[in-house]
Amino acid sequence: MTEISYKAASQHFRSGDYTSSLVTINRLLEVQKDARTYTLLARTLKQLGHKAEAAQSFQLAAELGGQHADDNLIDAIKLNFEIGEKDKALALANRILPKLTRDPELAFIVASTLVERGEARIARVFKTLLIRSKELPHMLLGARISLNTWDMFDPSDIETARVLLSRIPNSQPVRLMYLTFSREHSKYDAIERHQPIIDAELASGETDFVRMDGTFFNLHWTGNEHLNQLARSNTPRFSPEMTAIRHQMPHTWGDKIRVGYLSSDLFDKHATMKLIRRVFELHDRDRFEVTLFCHTDPKMLATNEANREEWGNVVTVRDLSDEEIVAEIRSRNIDILVDLKGHTIGTRNTVFNMQAAPIQVAWLGFPGSTVNVDLDYAVGDRYVLPDSSKPHYYEKFCRLPETYQPNDPVNRPLAKPMTRKEVGLPEDAFIYGSFNANRKITPQMLDMWADIVKSTPNGILWILTNNAESRMNIQKKLVAAGVPAKRIFFMTKMQFEHHLNRIPLADLGLDTYPVNGHTTTSEMLWAGLPVLTYKGTNFASRVSQSLLHAIGLPELIAEDENDYVRLAVEFGKNPEQLKPLRQRLEDNRLKSPLFDDARFTLHLETAYETMVERAKNGLKPDHIDVACLPARSGPFMEKSD
Repeated sequence: MTEISYKAASQHFRSGDYTSSLVTINRLLEVQKDARTYTLLARTLKQLGHKAEAAQSFQLAAELGGQHADDNLIDAIKLNFEIGEKDKALALANRILPKLTRDPELAFIVASTLVERGEARIARVFKTLLIRSKELPHMLLGARISLNTWDMFDPSDIETARVLLSRIPNSQPVRLMYLTFSREHSKYDAIERHQPIIDAELASGETDFVRMDGTFFNLHWTGNEHLNQLARSNTPRFSPEMTAIRHQMPHTWGDKIRVGYLSSDLFDKHATMKLIRRVFELHDRDRFEVTLFCHTDPKMLATNEANREEWGNVVTVRDLSDEEIVAEIRSRNIDILVDLKGHTIGTRNTVFNMQAAPIQVAWLGFPGSTVNVDLDYAVGDRYVLPDSSKPHYYEKFCRLPETYQPNDPVNRPLAKPMTRKEVGLPEDAFIYGSFNANRKITPQMLDMWADIVKSTPNGILWILTNNAESRMNIQKKLVAAGVPAKRIFFMTKMQFEHHLNRIPLADLGLDTYPVNGHTTTSEMLWAGLPVLTYKGTNFASRVSQSLLHAIGLPELIAEDENDYVRLAVEFGKNPEQLKPLRQRLEDNRLKSPLFDDARFTLHLETAYETMVERAKNGLKPDHIDVACLPARSGPFMEKSD
């Protein structure tokens, strides 16, 4: 009888009479609950548009086993993904892991879910399979995974983007992706061919495609704050209603201000910690309770030699979901939650869109507005955040009085003298040094540097390179611009202490635009090397201006590109003009605001107190300008603890 009922239901299904099929199957299920019947039920429900119920039925069929169990599970995964039940789809996919790396459609489901959850590094295992798929959405996702894991960059990513662009040659988002990969390896031929196409689109008034650009990568090709604000391809969902809900949530304030810092960079070797470490150590524990919510890679933590207990109460949240991190933050009643990552690799900024704390602040990690993330304040100074920038930020400005960038003068060594001979540099040359990441060196910067060194009789360029391909491409571009190869020298990365020792061998540091040196500039100044920059147009291109003011060397801030070239040549031809600047740099290093760790911390704490006072009084966030404290009278190298 049951076989007759199954055949009848199957016949109704094949004839397209899905309602009759469903009625028959429901009767059949009263006496027979096997995989075959649930599979037919699932297929029928799917045809009737009941996708959630169909997904559940496919899952039941799979759990009952049989030769089609995996096929049923795959159908359940696909339907759950289709109706937005992505976490459920991901959980089911974990049951058939071997198939995921062979089936592009399954890989797409899992990888896209992982990327949305900020776990692109895990999704990278699917990158090659997706890129080789014949389906365009699969290829696009594979390329996006590459973008979101640029610190794991490999040359094949460039070819991926090139092939993708050849398939859809009029896609400006794909062109932007190709340009991003090209910048990583200094492929100036590709940049000079494709960037003008982007510029022409913008000149015509077309800007929508910029929304598909990554916020971090966008900074590397434009200093236009409006365009910087548009780029948001890798950002989480955000609405003003989220902010309103967060501000209305009940909160208990304590005697101390509870500050939480969220970061994946909490180990002493990271560039951010070279800046902020001393602030953590100096926070006034009588007025502030400091918690570090750490999602640092264990491999990086293994390199740490510092006592992290001196920084605050470290809470490891790396393996927690966003919801669990928010619960952890709320359980500690954090008053101010500080995002130290922004739109950079390893961010967990989705946490800030889940009402984690009454006051949420962006500081240090990202040089610009953290678009699409629920933050109340962006910490900066009057140089990086002038009034003219306010229309391009939804965050309110919290401007510190001297510089937004802290610098640790205690836990970093001073440069030890080296000779040029030790690194293969000529003794009698005027050396222009570039220590920035290669992606910051645009074709325009190289053209300017070429003009500078060609106008300096004994001038040479000394450039840090990330890889052999960048080195080759930089040299090719400079030689084509008329610079003899013998006047181009390269250096590779090395341990921080050794790198610091070689910096003073240069005569003048050359800054980049539209992304300045940030930690790189402060390292050069700490090592005693004057750095030449020019006035920028957004946060990322104004950082060196801020740092030079904070150490008392405003003469090294050119008005524009032409002034930058003029000053560089003038210094190259008259190196004695740099001697008083070097001496001032030496004199100011241990008493200037740039390296006054304690004074900086007091300014920051004043900012925090102002934020809390406003919130306690029921006032919305508003622009804050912190007043300057009296200057220090002497060195400040000793630890007070």
